[in-house]
Amino acid sequence: MATPSQKIGGFFERVCGSNSTREREREREDQRQTIKGRVVLMKKNVMDLNDSKASLIDSFYELLGKQVSLQLISATSVDPENHFRGRIGSPIYLQRWNCTGSAVTARETEFEVTFDWEEEMGVPGAIRVINRHHSEFYLSSVTLEDVPGHGRIHFVCNSWVYPVRYENERVFFSNKGSDFVKLAQVFMAYLPCQTPEPLLQYREEELMKLRGNGHGERKTWERIYDYDVYNDLGNPDKGPEYRRPVLGGSQEYPYPRRGRTGRGRTKTDPYNEKRLPLLSLDIYVPRDERFSQVKFSDFIAYAVKSLVQVAIPEIRSLFDKTINEFDSLEDILHIYEVGTNVTNGGTHDTVSNCISWEFIRELGRSDVGFCKFPMPDVIKENNSAWRTDKEFAREMLAGLNPIIIRRLEEFPPASKLGIDKYGNHTSTITKGHIEKNMNGLTVDQAIENNKLFILDYHDALMPYLSRINSTSTKMYATRTLLFLQEDGTLKPLAIELSLPHPQGESYGVTSQVYTPAEDGVESYIWQLAKAYVAVNDSGYHQLISHWLNTHAVIEPFVIATNRQLSVLHPIYKLLHPHFRDTMNINALARHILINAGGFLEMTVFPGKYALELSSVSYENWNFMEQALPTDLLKRGVAVEDPDYPHGLRLLIEDYPYAVDGLEVWSAIETWVTEYCSFYYPEDDLVWYDTELQSWWTELRNEGHGDKKCESWWPQMHTRADLIKTCTIIIWVASALHAAINFGQYPYGGYLPNRPTISRRFMPQPGTQEYEELQRNPDLGFLKTITPQLQTLLGISLIEILSRHATDEIYLGQRDNPEWTSDAEALAAFESFGSRLRDIESIINQRNLDTRWNNRFGPVEMQYTLLYPNTSDFSRQGGITGKGIPNSVSI
Repeated sequence: MATPSQKIGGFFERVCGSNSTREREREREDQRQTIKGRVVLMKKNVMDLNDSKASLIDSFYELLGKQVSLQLISATSVDPENHFRGRIGSPIYLQRWNCTGSAVTARETEFEVTFDWEEEMGVPGAIRVINRHHSEFYLSSVTLEDVPGHGRIHFVCNSWVYPVRYENERVFFSNKGSDFVKLAQVFMAYLPCQTPEPLLQYREEELMKLRGNGHGERKTWERIYDYDVYNDLGNPDKGPEYRRPVLGGSQEYPYPRRGRTGRGRTKTDPYNEKRLPLLSLDIYVPRDERFSQVKFSDFIAYAVKSLVQVAIPEIRSLFDKTINEFDSLEDILHIYEVGTNVTNGGTHDTVSNCISWEFIRELGRSDVGFCKFPMPDVIKENNSAWRTDKEFAREMLAGLNPIIIRRLEEFPPASKLGIDKYGNHTSTITKGHIEKNMNGLTVDQAIENNKLFILDYHDALMPYLSRINSTSTKMYATRTLLFLQEDGTLKPLAIELSLPHPQGESYGVTSQVYTPAEDGVESYIWQLAKAYVAVNDSGYHQLISHWLNTHAVIEPFVIATNRQLSVLHPIYKLLHPHFRDTMNINALARHILINAGGFLEMTVFPGKYALELSSVSYENWNFMEQALPTDLLKRGVAVEDPDYPHGLRLLIEDYPYAVDGLEVWSAIETWVTEYCSFYYPEDDLVWYDTELQSWWTELRNEGHGDKKCESWWPQMHTRADLIKTCTIIIWVASALHAAINFGQYPYGGYLPNRPTISRRFMPQPGTQEYEELQRNPDLGFLKTITPQLQTLLGISLIEILSRHATDEIYLGQRDNPEWTSDAEALAAFESFGSRLRDIESIINQRNLDTRWNNRFGPVEMQYTLLYPNTSDFSRQGGITGKGIPNSVSI
């Protein structure tokens, strides 16, 4: 009978391998050809802290012989008995699983492996992984060293591998290329027609798995990408006030498609999908699209901090004589100045044992403190400069929503609303209103010399204004005229506030025109007029510029790319970094932000009509017009001129968004051109690329199915079509989103600068509100704009949305330097990163040049929203007001 010490020794030999066993293995290895390598993965207990028993259960599975196996698949030798697919080598198993330990923080574990490989098997081109454990793990990469005749072969995996009870096997492809089949060029990425024959069926089968069959409710472990309409925003079972129209799939409410979850339908409306409980974050997105543990910990930590930041002022207001109201502008400043910092010690240690260290780290790190809101940049240097006309106009060029202003080409401004339905909506602004402030020019002269510009929300909002104003919101549709001065700044000339005609919308509108004033009650009225404009701009920005034109329109590209382009496809490899976390953040938005009664409806003026209003805007969406040069030309703020950089001459020379944006656009376009030219040296390769054509067909007919009949879609017949399409996708997902997202807190964190709601109409002489405005203009202003609770909720929301995650990957960076082995593609990408770093220096120089007034303005806030931040690998995150992430990830 074995002694206790022998039993213990035997246990560790089984788990870790005995010395004699390892010696016998080495002897056998000397007698056969082997390939050594390493496997890098993250165990589930590292990534999912809700299942702390996962590591223990997997350890028992190891003892039972249920291990993780890997098998190499040949790229050059077929197996007739396996449907002529690539030969599969003998399985090897990850050893010493229980001896690698379990990290508290998210980190990778590395395993040494040795494969048997016979010469007749040829060259490994793929790897088969089977997980016989209880729990999933995240497979980062597999690397083979010194493959005979081919050297090092790397497999970039970056995917969750679930146990066999969920999926039988996973196949990952290498980054070695078509030297396997002795083609003229060495490609890491294969077009379908260039795929080595032994790997072709594996390629096709993987795509079939990702498409699914379109039926059933999706499960957490699945990787299926499919389309659905926006039928998950309302909750009719909760009551009629929570009903919302289905967006997408109809002429009345066209919309991009979202990822399908397959949840059941509500009891009271068979067209609406059931909603999950509010606090449930287990919303289906394909498993590899979910946030990383670091990103998720950041997100939750920010949310917890925001709850505290909202709660403290609200509790304090219960003892105030004016509940849910700020009494003065100074009262608002208190939410940034009062708070206590997080302290370390026993409590910190106790909590860290229960939840993620990443969560604790983010909870403890703060720009100012745990209970405070960070001081927004717009009031950091001067807390009153935001009120100036110069700053009001500057933010149309260098603020949060610099993509709306356009050149005025006719006077008075006209409407495109149908006159039969809406009546006459021509502007009531006259020459007499504005010529007195135009430095001696007439309106005709100013138009001829490109000096007049307009911020126009009249047509976008007027059709919904009666419905919006039937709620507690009281707002106008606005037009703002501006004059371009010699110093490059814009001067507001007039603001028109319009309401539907009281006798009905077919009778047209009633309008009031306000002009700048510096003294007396007129100056207070002018401040209110600017506030109504800011309310229009804030709501339109959040719903259209931000949500619709970046988040919503990109999601169909994410789905189509994963369904139709193999991971081996060069365009998949080009676009994939620009889709990171998009489906996850969009699913969370549908769950808590843009849903019926969600944060957006509570804090932005359209209320329950918010998403419906964005659907109306989608009717006019044009993919080709998302290209920055096309957009600038359409808005009339630039003209074609071959003598100027990028072939465009800006009519507002000091237009920071456009100036910096054209630099970034050009860098993206050059990178995409070089990359696509390498893989598609001829146009015919585009036309005959079956995966590419299926991708583009599905994208138009399914992903953006409500726009499938539009003539402006590229035909995808030529390399030029492909380059333009990919450049637009990358621009929208990276730079455009960065420009309109990461300035939300720096500019809008101080709500008086960018109010999101107006609660009463402009005070009229003889009314109590007018007398209050005369007596206490700041109080009258605050009673008109967003109230306290919505202000705090809104600030909390945009503080979260404006933060870079600590695992942020910026434009010009990759999460894995071995994403390809193609020297030409790597060189082009390095050149792209170098160009972006040059742009960083150019932007820094421009921001120091005092000639460019619009780059800092009265608030002394530099324009850095299109600063690429490619040079930053610190992974610090936070509210920086700069940096272009690769994707729509927050």
